[in-house]
Amino acid sequence: MIRPLHQSRRQRLPALAGGLFVLLVVAGFVGIALGALLAGRLSGGLLSAFADPVVRSVLSFTLWQAFLSTLLSVGLALPVASALARQPDFPGRIWLIRLMAVPMGLPVLIGALGLIGIFGRSGIVNDALTGLGLSQPISVYGLTGILIAHVFFNLPLATRLMLSALERVPAEYWRVSASLGFSPLATFRFVEWPVLARVIPGAAGLIFMLCVTSFTLVLIFGGGPAATTIEVAIYQALRFDFNPERAVSLALLQITVTAVILSGLSLLPAAADTGVTSGRRYQRFDGRPKLVRAADGLLLLLAALFLIMPLGQVVVSGLQADLGGLVSQSAVQRAAGTSLLVALVSGLTATLLAYAAIAARADIATARKRHAGSRIFSLALAAVSSLVLLVPTSVLATGWFLALRPRGEVASFAPFVVAGINALMALPFAIRVLEPAYREHRARTGWLAESLGLSVVQRLRRIDWPVLKRPFLTALAFAMALSLGDLGAVALFGTENITTLPALIYARMGSYRSTDADGLALLLGAICLVLALIGAPGTRETLKQPERPDGR
Repeated sequence: MIRPLHQSRRQRLPALAGGLFVLLVVAGFVGIALGALLAGRLSGGLLSAFADPVVRSVLSFTLWQAFLSTLLSVGLALPVASALARQPDFPGRIWLIRLMAVPMGLPVLIGALGLIGIFGRSGIVNDALTGLGLSQPISVYGLTGILIAHVFFNLPLATRLMLSALERVPAEYWRVSASLGFSPLATFRFVEWPVLARVIPGAAGLIFMLCVTSFTLVLIFGGGPAATTIEVAIYQALRFDFNPERAVSLALLQITVTAVILSGLSLLPAAADTGVTSGRRYQRFDGRPKLVRAADGLLLLLAALFLIMPLGQVVVSGLQADLGGLVSQSAVQRAAGTSLLVALVSGLTATLLAYAAIAARADIATARKRHAGSRIFSLALAAVSSLVLLVPTSVLATGWFLALRPRGEVASFAPFVVAGINALMALPFAIRVLEPAYREHRARTGWLAESLGLSVVQRLRRIDWPVLKRPFLTALAFAMALSLGDLGAVALFGTENITTLPALIYARMGSYRSTDADGLALLLGAICLVLALIGAPGTRETLKQPERPDGR
């Protein structure tokens, strides 16, 4: 039996100081933004928002589109997950499961361009409908486009969560259901549904939260005032209407809405992708009938096409652009350089903050005596990773924009503010990647480091870094990829203050230079793919898929 590791106060001091530094940095960064929002506007800001019929309309549409998106994503994911679980021998099953991880890590602009290429007015689907003689093609803009885009990004998430739950069902359950002669419908009712019913509420709540805080997809597919969410309305109030008062009211409304949703989510069972979806084979007798196999195969083929076609469209359209000419443009080079610099700064910041918070919580957990203050300190560090959900990126960007604007320093500090916002956005990912590896390493080497009497620097250099290097680089790569694809924070500061690749792609789309936008999207996707490949070796055992607070 391994004795629990207890460190002296002197040995714990560096880690506790690092945790305190994390709290001060995050609280200061968020506090300045919230202070700027509330300064001089404490009287009736939120009440005036509810009294405004335009704001009430925006709030109503935000909740309605989130409800419909959640309903479609979860409703369509249910039969797909059931089919995947029922057909362990389906050709390419493991690749389809891996494909479902792509939209969750894909820059939103790239997915949006792919969806426009498939479902747009001149897209493949509408061309096929026109060829069939239908005069009214699908309009990808407005509520329809928002729903298609949200399903594209969230159906894979819901499918993986449900499939993880189904693959944890003991094999004996399937044998018993087969011996009792259960039909596929009876098997779903008595075996699958009780398991899925415990997962669906958490998955639906998570997807609903992501859709409520959606920004980029609604900005591209919204199609006007009738299809605007709160986050897009904040952007419009600052960038187009120059109405800071309305932006503040909307930001306070957004915080209120997200706080209510998070409170509701805390009452639901957690929905986590445990990584069990690795192609584990087991006997499913209910999937053997030919009719069931044919129906499941058709369903999985349609799901695969729904995910593959937009991604393939991005590649095909991007290759048709003059990639060499784009790369040689000074505007593209500046945007790429800015994107990489901001991504590197935000990635390093997120990873270092995550490491400091994890180390502090681990030291508190191993203390001989844990007082109420230390428990509160540990809970505060744990809450840091969820702060970006409570205070979305649009609210942070609005607060910092208002704080910098009176001083005339928006252009000078915009890159640093965007990097800070992106770091907070990536912090939950970095913590999820690093924490399991750190705790396992600490359990194995804690007594060794204690017996050797190493200093903090010596321990980090000789014991921690050789083992934690891979998960550290994984967290850095994912944080950088997440920052590279962000448009929400950059959009509020405007291209005159900071231009990144996503901002340049959006600008080219707005000026009807769709070929250039497709080429830039392919270049951005290639950069993110390289970062994903860098981080992939470290994800085999340590990475779990967390919620994505990127303002989709």
